[in-house]
Amino acid sequence: MKKIIFTTATALLMAITAQAQLAYNYLRAADDYYKKNDYNSAATYYEKYLSVKGKAIRKESYKPYVAVSATAVKPAANKVSNEQEATFRLAESYRLLHNYERATPYYASVMETSLESYPLSAYYYAVSLRALGKYELAGQVFRQFLERYKADDNFTTSANREVANLDFIIKENNRKDLHLFKMIKAPADLNTTGASYAPLWLTSGTLLFTSTRPLESAHNGTYINRIYTADYEAGETKNIQLFKLEQPGDIHQGTTAISPDGQKLYLTRWHIDHGQKIAAIWVSEKNNDTWSAPVELDSMVNIPGANAQQPFVTGDGKYLLFSSDRPGGYGAFDLWYATLDASGKPVAVANMGETINTAANEQAPFYHSTTGTLVFSSDGRVGMGGYDFFSSKGTPGNWKAPVNMGAPVNSVKDDIYFGSRSNNRNLLDDVLIGTDRDAACCLELFFLHKDRAPRQLSGSVVSCDGGQPVPGATVVIRDAAHTVLATLTTGSDGRYAFTLPEYQPLDMQANATGYTEGNGQVQTPEDPDVETAVNPVICMTPLVTPPAAVVMDNVYYDFDKASLQEASFASLDKLVQMLKEHATMEIELGAHTDSKGSDRHNQRLSEARARSVVDYLVSKGIDPARLTWKGFGASQPVAPNTLSDGSDNPEGRQLNRRTTFTVLKQ
Repeated sequence: MKKIIFTTATALLMAITAQAQLAYNYLRAADDYYKKNDYNSAATYYEKYLSVKGKAIRKESYKPYVAVSATAVKPAANKVSNEQEATFRLAESYRLLHNYERATPYYASVMETSLESYPLSAYYYAVSLRALGKYELAGQVFRQFLERYKADDNFTTSANREVANLDFIIKENNRKDLHLFKMIKAPADLNTTGASYAPLWLTSGTLLFTSTRPLESAHNGTYINRIYTADYEAGETKNIQLFKLEQPGDIHQGTTAISPDGQKLYLTRWHIDHGQKIAAIWVSEKNNDTWSAPVELDSMVNIPGANAQQPFVTGDGKYLLFSSDRPGGYGAFDLWYATLDASGKPVAVANMGETINTAANEQAPFYHSTTGTLVFSSDGRVGMGGYDFFSSKGTPGNWKAPVNMGAPVNSVKDDIYFGSRSNNRNLLDDVLIGTDRDAACCLELFFLHKDRAPRQLSGSVVSCDGGQPVPGATVVIRDAAHTVLATLTTGSDGRYAFTLPEYQPLDMQANATGYTEGNGQVQTPEDPDVETAVNPVICMTPLVTPPAAVVMDNVYYDFDKASLQEASFASLDKLVQMLKEHATMEIELGAHTDSKGSDRHNQRLSEARARSVVDYLVSKGIDPARLTWKGFGASQPVAPNTLSDGSDNPEGRQLNRRTTFTVLKQ
């Protein structure tokens, strides 16, 4: 019996020892892969290690809210255990592989047991939650991290930015123009196992891209970045092949750029040295249908001890844009530009400046010549999370403030590598982007298109006299060839609006009853990509119409004389009172006769009678400067002086013998 017990105990001890040895071997292998930045292999062996130790985390037991509560944090041991270290590194491995679904429960486990030893686990846990679209919980965890984390460093800055990111994400997901976008995952033959990214149009129908898809010749399952080519037509790809360019077995290469003449191919080559990526930009030259062995650019671009990567050549062939962590920058990786000579050789290098670069990373530049727009990716600005695409108008050495390109161009994960085939004002007409928005681990290629909204122009028509709106005016819009593009009518506020595909110089002509014709010209806005612009105001001058004359009743003169009869005073006194009540009013007194007598006599008589009325008004205290007078004789009859049979018309003559006043100024 004792022998049986001893044998059983011995077997059990041997099993425990073997299990411990197995766990140790798994952990040692995992640590070795982790130090080499082979996170896929590291994650595999950390999982095996924790499984042997009985510490595998079941997703169904994952309680994120409990994980970040104050009561859930246990004091850290003086020495971090291998299990805690392995759990944290496993979470890190999955995060660095962009597999946030697998990373979050392990971060939560670290926070439950050893948050004080791994304070950044809360930060990366929140980053992973945000990448999974769990915005409310992510915001809660970021704020708790900021409450606990006392260091004033990049993580504090980043966490504050992430809180702002969450507000930005909510706003962008409610954009009014989302219906204009079309985002489609590229065909499966482009997005196969591994990463696919860095699109470049070699020709109008030929695509170059970088991929880590495995080859049959690949050893030990290692994913090497290689350049591939594909035929492209109407969103479909076929004939995907390894690009014929010399590549040593242990060297990664990708992220290509082509010279405008198609004869030089710039590319990134890199290798891993003691866990560190060492990258430089190389160039290959075309000889008939073959490409020469790549040659490393000199120290003008590739400084020893620094990385240079992600080249892009501008459409005019004058500049090589690239990303580098070389000295003299503003952060980790900055955007730089090299001036190229006629042969394509870099002869001068400059940083793109603090307008573009931040203390974090700026990478993967692309320049759209038609719109003069730089597109790049950054993880150092407020955005939707991870790397976002930003755009900046300008030219090398003169950039405007970058603008986040927003949803759905950007996602809550990493969006990096932008390639547009557009040769028109629509930057987003025909685009391929690299993004891991729909991937468990790696960057994939997506086709992107946005319908360009019509450009809207609006303006107003006003009176030149006081600037009052002119409603009901007809506005005719013509282009430079005098073709009528639109005929509009102003509203009650004098405004009008119309749309056209693109801004262009225009002529405007406005007409309205009671006004002279108004004209204006429209020039292309300084930024032709703004969706709305305001035209210059069209000013129309009111037509001058003679003011209406008022006939004064009961104004009498002596026969054939200018002397006023006393019976006229009552009517004239009413005019005096009106003038006194309206102290700024100015009037013209007019007198008319019938047709009896000569024209000369009647003209003189009417002038004298008008002057008599003026004299009477002045005698009553009215300032003579407010009064003018005019005689019209018989020139403006209001009734016939004779009947149709030639006989006299006394009633008509009486109407024609009249005194009037006309208001010239109120």
